[in-house]
Amino acid sequence: MPAGTSTLHVDVVSAEEAIFSGEATFVALPGEAGELGIYPRHTPLITRIRPGAVRIRMAGGGEEFVFVAGGILEVLPDRVTVLSDTAIRGKDLDEQKANTAKHAAEEALRNAKSSVDIAHAQSELAIMAAQIAALQKYRQKHH
Repeated sequence: MPAGTSTLHVDVVSAEEAIFSGEATFVALPGEAGELGIYPRHTPLITRIRPGAVRIRMAGGGEEFVFVAGGILEVLPDRVTVLSDTAIRGKDLDEQKANTAKHAAEEALRNAKSSVDIAHAQSELAIMAAQIAALQKYRQKHH
């Protein structure tokens, strides 16, 4: 662990593979209640994230973008893990595809708001439980 710990280790993981793994000085992503910004030594938390772009400011300079279709964020003081069923590195995604995916995600969110019922809430909870289980499995495999 470097003195001062001015970086975070960031992992962005989809159901299929690790999409991004590296050191960062700052991560911005779409939290449930708006944009979340995470710096090193952040308070630990687990929260859901919305579909959108995870922006990673690299320790060596430059930025990496990963588009996620929602998922789970786990923050520890020196590590950030984003688990999403679908995650695509920005450079693997052309703008048209990104916009199509974004509109589809926004449409899904809009429709969900108009028809929220108990069954929907229960399935959301089941999905979240499955994602947390997958996150734990991933962590055991890689640490």
